[in-house]
Amino acid sequence: MIVTAYVIAGIVAIGIIYVGLGYLLAPEKTAAGFGLATIPTGTTAFFHIKGVRDIASGLVVGAAMLAGGPHVLGWILLAEAFIPVGDMLIILRHKGSRAIAFSVHGATAAVMVVATLLLELS
Repeated sequence: MIVTAYVIAGIVAIGIIYVGLGYLLAPEKTAAGFGLATIPTGTTAFFHIKGVRDIASGLVVGAAMLAGGPHVLGWILLAEAFIPVGDMLIILRHKGSRAIAFSVHGATAAVMVVATLLLELS
């Protein structure tokens, strides 16, 4: 059970770091898949900010995996699950893609909560 939770946490960490790098290296292309109906234009600053946030989120999970232990990692994953829930709610509020809101952001939050439960019950 704990190995499964660590694998899930590792996938979450690597995945969000990958997304963050996408926002830094190809911001317009990456932003198109976020799910909003309209994408800010004229500057990439917003996307770079999001990229740094995503990379930092993944690094925190990675650090907890290396040094925090399963219970610390579980609480960090639970706290960070607020980010994809928030993203999902923003997309829905701004009449973006419901499919992306639920299948990407909602599913990510759900996976993070499942990993948290596995870690806390181990």
